[in-house]
Amino acid sequence: MSCLNNATTTRWTNNYKASKEAFVSGMTGSTVTHVNTICIVALASIGLHSALRSRLVVLRTMPFIVEWLVLVTPLLLSMTLLLVPTCVLLLLPAIETGNPLPSKTNAMQPHVAAPSSSNNNPSNVKLSLKPLPALTTYRAHMMLMTILSILAVDFPVFPRSLAKCETFGVSLMDLGVGSFVFSQGVVSAIPLIKDPFHLTAPLKPKLYQITKKIAPIIVLGIVRVLLVKGTEYPEHVTEYGVHWNFFLTLAILPIAEVALHPIIKYMPIALLGLWIGALQEFALSIGGFKEFLLDAPRSNIIYANKEGLISLSGKTSAQPAFPTRTHELRLLLHSYDGIISRHDNPPTQSILFPQTANLFLEGEKDEHRIKLNPSAPRQNAKTLAELSSYASIWWVLLALVRRGLDVSRRMANLPYVLWIVAFNTSFILGYYLLDMLFFPTRILKIKDPSEPSGKRILQEDPMTPMTKSAPALLEALNHNGLVIFLAANVATGLVNLSIATMYVSNGKAMLILTGYSFGVSVFAWIFRNRRIWKM
Repeated sequence: MSCLNNATTTRWTNNYKASKEAFVSGMTGSTVTHVNTICIVALASIGLHSALRSRLVVLRTMPFIVEWLVLVTPLLLSMTLLLVPTCVLLLLPAIETGNPLPSKTNAMQPHVAAPSSSNNNPSNVKLSLKPLPALTTYRAHMMLMTILSILAVDFPVFPRSLAKCETFGVSLMDLGVGSFVFSQGVVSAIPLIKDPFHLTAPLKPKLYQITKKIAPIIVLGIVRVLLVKGTEYPEHVTEYGVHWNFFLTLAILPIAEVALHPIIKYMPIALLGLWIGALQEFALSIGGFKEFLLDAPRSNIIYANKEGLISLSGKTSAQPAFPTRTHELRLLLHSYDGIISRHDNPPTQSILFPQTANLFLEGEKDEHRIKLNPSAPRQNAKTLAELSSYASIWWVLLALVRRGLDVSRRMANLPYVLWIVAFNTSFILGYYLLDMLFFPTRILKIKDPSEPSGKRILQEDPMTPMTKSAPALLEALNHNGLVIFLAANVATGLVNLSIATMYVSNGKAMLILTGYSFGVSVFAWIFRNRRIWKM
């Protein structure tokens, strides 16, 4: 009798595994407009959060439960019950009560010390980066949407049109994978900003250091393979391959980015990203990689993981798409007003070209010596112009390329890369605009004590309210992002091993997903002031 029960259980398990794999396979996706509409809910929730925090004194420091209700719940509802119109309406009261965009400039007498002369030495050029709430909000929101969707997709309440496409198409989950890579690219740019000479440093030590950092992620990827195979966990083989997974991709990309440093020295990085994407498309369309990926049998370890391996170069081109603008990040994270040439002429070249980078890469030249003014205000108008220009360029290129090619996350082809870059650049712009709308920076015009001529310089008001920061819950998610993402994956696995998710009713599924989102948020909140894993 016991053997009969075991056989029945095994047969049911195998049948459920096959049914579950079919449940998440064969999807054709939705439309770019549909995906963008769902994601606009993220901007709407930030608009509401900012309106409450900037208008109600009692909510200047929001309690956790309010943060969760305002920031997390709308996202969950938009991607499950598709309550997009209701959630977008959250933005209306925020718009009605917002501040005008232009910052205020007042004249004042000098009361702040001038920049230290020790900073004039280019060998000491390391920036102390000011936090940028818009960038923190963007990164945390992208990760939050990914965390919610990796469990939600296992329930029928999650629309199949938002699940990962089998081969061609666009969907919310396809966007999440690329956005995670793009977001990692933003982080990888920070060493170049803090130390402009990092780009020209010897390559071998940098590769050694980055390999040490990503070694634990490789271990996580291997452990995940062993757990999936050992527990007979349902898996979508055409996503990455038989053994490959997202953690392995996440580990390899930083090595590829560092390996590109010698090339970055000699060409605009935006152009480099496009070249890599174009070469990937050439290999797929002309070189036979597309046919290999779609038709080749999984006869050996390479063939078994062809999706993960072939998509690496495409995702590499998406990752530098924002560090392509690593020097634009100086606009975002610090300021061009705070980087002044010896002749007091701030660089104004477009970051589409490498001249700006040369101010840092050629610091030993006398005419390019620079001094830093950490208190200088950000040039919001220039930042908005740059982001708007890039967003427009990427969307136009995407529209042109899609006339002859379909988007494919599985192949990480050129249309997919352009879509990821266009979307993420646009939403960073959106978060930046909301930040300017609700928390405009007050600019002071003070006399420079180091200039006898009485020259005035611009400086951010040191009394800028503390509300000019990212929401506390999103700060917490961003602070331990990789650990929280790992914990969410573990929780997703436990839920799937505990219940047959594809047969759960919508009401019960929403209860589980609400508890899951609440638990992940609590975990992030508890460790918001502590770095669990420093890489």
